[in-house]
Amino acid sequence: MSRIIFMGTPDFSVPALAALAARQEFEICLVVTQPDRPKGRGKKLSPSPVKKKAAQLGLDIYQPEKLNTAQGIDRLCALDPDYFVVVAFGQILSQAILDIPKVYPINIHASLLPKYRGASPIQAAVMNMDKETGVTTMVMARGMDTGDMLLTSRTPVDPDETAEDLHDRLSAMGADLIVETITRINQGNILPAPQNDACATYVPMLKKSDGIIDWNRSPDAVRAHINAMTPWPGAFTELNGNRLKVFKATPASYGSSDSSDSDDSDGHQPEPGQILACSRDGIHTAVGGGGSVMITQVMGTSGKRMTADAFIRGNPIDLPARFQGP
Repeated sequence: MSRIIFMGTPDFSVPALAALAARQEFEICLVVTQPDRPKGRGKKLSPSPVKKKAAQLGLDIYQPEKLNTAQGIDRLCALDPDYFVVVAFGQILSQAILDIPKVYPINIHASLLPKYRGASPIQAAVMNMDKETGVTTMVMARGMDTGDMLLTSRTPVDPDETAEDLHDRLSAMGADLIVETITRINQGNILPAPQNDACATYVPMLKKSDGIIDWNRSPDAVRAHINAMTPWPGAFTELNGNRLKVFKATPASYGSSDSSDSDDSDGHQPEPGQILACSRDGIHTAVGGGGSVMITQVMGTSGKRMTADAFIRGNPIDLPARFQGP
């Protein structure tokens, strides 16, 4: 039986924990996750999704503020693990900790390495309109996602798919892949393969400001940006000094018969961000290259997500009007 210390924190990590715990040939001897954090308006301490799942499974839980300490090393060493399985844990592990497992410390990363090393690989795949992405299991090293690869699993990316949609699918794929990875290591039929560093790309952690919509982009790129920023930090723009969060927009051809109003009657090329028409279908907006998109789901100052049609009925837009970009 393989002894495993599992390290993870957010929702993305939970399916892998559940999948490993369900297998009789694996023993999860400890679950390491981030300490409870304040959450919500009341700032009440809230456990991580991994802690909740580990408690449900009856597993031992360890929540150090910093794992890279003598106490943390002693706690892990005492369990004599064969493997670490690390999935979005949230702390960088020292070499002293990475050296503890008898076989490997393994990480599940949500990209096809060496592409998209770093903190936001799912959003990057959506933003860059990749045709496919996937998950990789790798032997952990000190560098950021630089370790030798074990297995990969691939999946196509739909142009209308959000980062939230892709997150959930990759999370489930990672759960299956880690079970297959450890099983095949134990069978002796996996050899770790070095990454090609020359092909590596890096994607940093997202900031709130990354959500600002640049209307100068092409219709496909505007849609991809909105999808990539969903659910966090959210794609947003400004109209008449008020922030408008945009959840859905699709490339469109301007000129539908149900348009209630427009401001392009003078024949001039509309500026990116210019609202061309408001209709039952949504808010038709000019973007870069002479293209346009139809905005169909938004959230205004009410804080309620709604169709663009419902928003317009409650917040009439007088044309000419223009969304503000960065």
